[in-house]
Amino acid sequence: MQINITAKGVAVPVDLKEMAERKIEKLEKLLRKIDTVDIMCSRERQWRVVEIMINANGVLVRGEDRAIDIRSAIDSLLDKLERRIKKSRSKMVEHYRNLPETRQAWEEEGTSDEFEPTLVRSKRFTVKPMIPEEAAAQMELVGHDFFVFRNAETDQVNVIYRRKDGNYGLIEPEL
Repeated sequence: MQINITAKGVAVPVDLKEMAERKIEKLEKLLRKIDTVDIMCSRERQWRVVEIMINANGVLVRGEDRAIDIRSAIDSLLDKLERRIKKSRSKMVEHYRNLPETRQAWEEEGTSDEFEPTLVRSKRFTVKPMIPEEAAAQMELVGHDFFVFRNAETDQVNVIYRRKDGNYGLIEPEL
């Protein structure tokens, strides 16, 4: 497992890599093989902001948290990521239990299903070529937090979205 630590405007403790490695070992039991872990530390007023991106055999897990110091931000963030991974795995198990061949056996056991979100709407639309700045303006006009468009510069379908800090992010697929 490769751990990359990047800091922007904040001092990183010397033993941060070892601490993160110990904590991430718990996640490795859930994700099997973790290839890379990118930890980005920054400062936002009095807060220390930590963003962690985990690449585990093609599965990406990302999280962000803020606290007074970097160590507590990493602790709480890794706890959040662990809960998120466990929840995702349990949903996958539930999905396989609900396949037609296993559903009957599951219902015979008499267990009740909890609420699970379902797809309630599907939408089709034409993807107009535009530059990202034009897509951001269009997104503001429709009042959404994201907007799908064809990038006129790369001729690929992209997604522009509003970040928590009020800025925009651009998702560009790699094919």
